[in-house]
Amino acid sequence: MNIEDRISIDPRVCHGKPVIRGTRVPVAIIVGSLAGGMSFEEIEAEYDVTRDDIKAALAFAGALVQEESFHPLPGAA
Repeated sequence: MNIEDRISIDPRVCHGKPVIRGTRVPVAIIVGSLAGGMSFEEIEAEYDVTRDDIKAALAFAGALVQEESFHPLPGAA
């Protein structure tokens, strides 16, 4: 699966936020829905996306995390 085939970033769509290609569904919504406990099947039905779209959203988010630099959270020991 090629992430670029599933994820689109276009300044004319959702203010340039990454979305599932061909939709206006932001990657953040997909990842947040999974984090909130929704299943793949629930997300597929709710947002009219495919399992491969969901996997691409996760891969995209994972790639972003790999590129970030991290700093300790305030109050973390």
